[in-house]
Amino acid sequence: MKSMEESLVRAGFRVSNVNYPSRSASIEQLSEDVIGQSVTECRRDGASTIHFVTHSLGGILVRSYLSRHQLSELGRVVMLGPPNQGSEVVDKLGRLWLFKVINGPAGQQLGTNRDSVPNKLGPVNYCLGVIAGNRSVNWINSILIPGRDDGKVSVERTKVEGMTDHIVLPATHPFIMQNRLAIQQTIKFLRSGIFDHPNAIQH
Repeated sequence: MKSMEESLVRAGFRVSNVNYPSRSASIEQLSEDVIGQSVTECRRDGASTIHFVTHSLGGILVRSYLSRHQLSELGRVVMLGPPNQGSEVVDKLGRLWLFKVINGPAGQQLGTNRDSVPNKLGPVNYCLGVIAGNRSVNWINSILIPGRDDGKVSVERTKVEGMTDHIVLPATHPFIMQNRLAIQQTIKFLRSGIFDHPNAIQH
């Protein structure tokens, strides 16, 4: 997220870029630890408005945290490649030993069934913009995913009920946070609450 951080700073935002051990715990525990820590740091710095910009699992951590906590300072949220309705990759590969090692407990909670964590979280009730990618560098995963995808999650499953706006960009899952258009669109949404759709792929 370094390129995103630097661009947001140049755009006038104060940024807390939080690294976290994504394989170490469940979504619920990670959301409390990681998002809770981020909120505490922002409050300590005197923030009157707190925006979130997330990649992949980070979006689900924010949804999980905000489903349990009222955040009076909450501004806008931008999610890059979030598995908001889970991913078929988890459905097909989630039981494999190697998948469990690579993705940890949280990764195994990202299936597409109705009892998966993302699907149990329900609609969002805050200003949310979702950026999906439609390019893949992982053709094996893409075979498992119906429709357009970014190599990890389908365009359709990035969507969530209640979101404010949604766009599709020519970007892959591992690198969407470094994509020039994705960074521009993130800044646009944080400032205005909408994306600049002429630069996006029609869908």
